[in-house]
Amino acid sequence: MQGTIRTMVQRKGTAAKRHSTASRRVPYLGGAVTALGLSLLGQPLMAQTPVYPSGNQPRPTQTGASTATESSPIAGAQQQLYTASGENGATVTQGSFKGSVVEGKSTGTVLDLSLDDAIQRGLRNNLGVILQGAAQRNANGQRLEELQALLPTVTGAASINVQQINLAAYGLKFPGLNPIIGPFQVVDFRAYLTQNLLNVSALQNYIASKHNFAAAKFTAEDAHDFVVLTVGNAYLLCIADAARIEAVIAELATAKITLDQAVAAHDAGTSPKLDVLRAQVDYQNEQQTLISAKNQLAKDKLALARTIGLPLDQEFRLTDLVPYAAFNKVDPQTAVEQALKTRKDLAASGEQVKAASAQKTSARAYQYPVASFVGDFGDLGTTPGQSHSSYTATGQVTIPILQVAKTKGQNEVAGAAYEQARARLADQAQQVNQDVRDSILDIQAAAKLVEATHSNVELANEALSEAQQRFKAGVSDNLPVSQAQSQTEQANDQYISALYQHNLAKLSLARALGAAQSNYKDYLGGK
Repeated sequence: MQGTIRTMVQRKGTAAKRHSTASRRVPYLGGAVTALGLSLLGQPLMAQTPVYPSGNQPRPTQTGASTATESSPIAGAQQQLYTASGENGATVTQGSFKGSVVEGKSTGTVLDLSLDDAIQRGLRNNLGVILQGAAQRNANGQRLEELQALLPTVTGAASINVQQINLAAYGLKFPGLNPIIGPFQVVDFRAYLTQNLLNVSALQNYIASKHNFAAAKFTAEDAHDFVVLTVGNAYLLCIADAARIEAVIAELATAKITLDQAVAAHDAGTSPKLDVLRAQVDYQNEQQTLISAKNQLAKDKLALARTIGLPLDQEFRLTDLVPYAAFNKVDPQTAVEQALKTRKDLAASGEQVKAASAQKTSARAYQYPVASFVGDFGDLGTTPGQSHSSYTATGQVTIPILQVAKTKGQNEVAGAAYEQARARLADQAQQVNQDVRDSILDIQAAAKLVEATHSNVELANEALSEAQQRFKAGVSDNLPVSQAQSQTEQANDQYISALYQHNLAKLSLARALGAAQSNYKDYLGGK
């Protein structure tokens, strides 16, 4: 039930016509260690703001969930890059950042691809960035729709109405008067104006849409940092694959020397056939490992091409090696304070809280009076030449009187959405804190692993050399040589893994601080 107070001024008896405006394996890396930054590949990055039609009815605000970062093995990073299909759609998902829009065609030559070039291509072509940009424009469109409820709305219409009336059908009979009147026509050219003079709920809906648009802008900016991490991880994996191939080639050459020594010793009668067989098995194992390593590099290069928009048939070579560079100690508390100021996804959540607050106010304001004006002005007559101006002006105040359940329900829905947004913001601030501290711990641990595994490589190479010399001198068989070769391979794997983890941990710290796009070179090069 609504009480309505109307004031109307009307000229020439014209009836006013109303128009309402509503509104995304490195199997050979033995002893692979956890790298926190990889988990960011599984963190959703979405700003899904709802569409709110215009009017004075409040709608709850939807805010994106903050998913906690989960550690994953290094091998898992490659698997994630291979499983992009099936997730890319109209909305932004974690799979979106593994895909891209292809830029250009294959050149038919080998392309030199630096890390910087790969990242710049990713920032242009990565599907996650493109979809997030579209989401931002969508949020802006919603903002404009909400704004219209506060602006004047003017429409125009032209009509020609031809009528013939039978008065007898209405029970009107007059002696000597023909009951058939007409045909006659009415020509009407008219403009209509509607304007909300006071609508608190519509105003708060517009304020909420402004904050949702700001949140979408921050989320689109944060998507660039996420792309840097995704592309950087894919590039680092390819570097690790290339390093592994070089190590296997060296191990294959060593196994060939051992096989030749075993064959020569057996031919000389100083070594049994078993030594030859053992050396041959070791040599063939290395050949198989080399095949697997080359295949792994080819797959990882395809995954890299997918993230940056390169045609999959485009051959390219990596020009950056990203060698080990020590990272100076970082004070965790200072880094956390910096991240809380610079993380765009955190700022986006803050804007979503403000949007939810405005929606809460809008729900409460639904029970307030709404003052509006509706008017029309036009030319009315039997023909355009025989017409006269006419207008209608209506001032209206609408007051909700009896809708207690609806008002209470809207207040509870909006209040719950506001509390959810606040809780998610508080949790996300803690998540940012954890991301920064985890990345610092990973950098420190990876640096120690690099030092330890490098020493293991030197010791394993020395042990292999000693075993080969003893076998060549006939002091022992080649079993120690085989064991030493296996240890050397494992030491090389662990060293490559540690280098990869250290670089990725530094890149993850840059992402955790919200500085991946602007300062990733500083972090990968040491700081």
